Amino acid sequence: MTSKEVREHRRPMNVYVRRGSRAEKAFRKRAGSPVPKAIVPGIAPTPEHDLKYLGGKTIQNLRFTNFYVGGDAWNQDDIASIDKALSEALSDQNLNNVMVQYFSGPITTTFDGSQRLPGAAPRLMSQGDVEQLVKTLHLEGRLTSDLTSTVYNFMLPPGTVLNTDTTTTGGGKQVVDAVKRQMAAAKTHIIVPEDDEDDSLNGLGGYHGSVHVSGTVTVYYAVGVYSQTEADGTVNGIPVFDQPWKNVVATFYHELNEARTDADVEDAIRAGNSPNADSFLGWMSDQGEECGDFPVSEAGGDLTKVFQEVELTDDSGKVPVQFMYSDAVHGPEGPIAEAHARVNSLRRRSA
Repeated sequence: MTSKEVREHRRPMNVYVRRGSRAEKAFRKRAGSPVPKAIVPGIAPTPEHDLKYLGGKTIQNLRFTNFYVGGDAWNQDDIASIDKALSEALSDQNLNNVMVQYFSGPITTTFDGSQRLPGAAPRLMSQGDVEQLVKTLHLEGRLTSDLTSTVYNFMLPPGTVLNTDTTTTGGGKQVVDAVKRQMAAAKTHIIVPEDDEDDSLNGLGGYHGSVHVSGTVTVYYAVGVYSQTEADGTVNGIPVFDQPWKNVVATFYHELNEARTDADVEDAIRAGNSPNADSFLGWMSDQGEECGDFPVSEAGGDLTKVFQEVELTDDSGKVPVQFMYSDAVHGPEGPIAEAHARVNSLRRRSA
């Protein structure tokens, strides 16, 4: 297959999907076919899925802010638990010892706090909705951290379905109008998409991306669902842990580590078949996977192999995370006491 044919068939996987789901099949179809030391028990090393640096932006010193969409529908205890656990996980030394192999020096993470966005839970949120919300918050002066190193997280409340449609929806209008009423304004275009194989009812957990809010200003974001099994048996997102808030933490641990190592993946997706598309990518496997993708797929039917509550380095408690891909062990790896050597950043992905 020529490099041109590869570009035509490959789409980087900036999404978080459940193994065997319709969403995974849809995204992997677009992404392409998919003996060392400690690796997650029960998972064999897969060096063919090692990550390679393609020259794009990474974020060594990451900041993040949590926005709780449909704030009226959120339980304050859940918010407090998510904020605390996600901040602790991303600042934990032993967990960061896995990720630091992709950087030239120590990595840091700063939590800039959280806010509830006003209003009830929307029925549906699309990528178009999220990006419209990002632009609205920027225009209203609500995005105040250093935009070059900050990822804004949009936590969707219980019951809200997420998809990857680039159009806006009624749910997005509901959220944006509530924010604008709070800050004083109004406007939006409404298109309501039908059932989508790429939505959270079919295995989508979340994704990360970026919005160019002006010619020189880019805002980085991540969005994820409140993963749970509803009372009627409906599965929304990727529920693994015994409490839904823990699933939210694992989702955003996944997304923030991917944003840290592959910040401008959305620009690569937008560039499509352009010869310059790959130049936007940071750390990526030959199969188009970011650091969190292959561990979920490789875990198969037992997600508890890679979704676990782990002890913090200071023994102050446990946090729910998803293990990330480690080139050092050629597979998913949990927290380690000693950091691996830096991966050779000069390696390029094969055509």
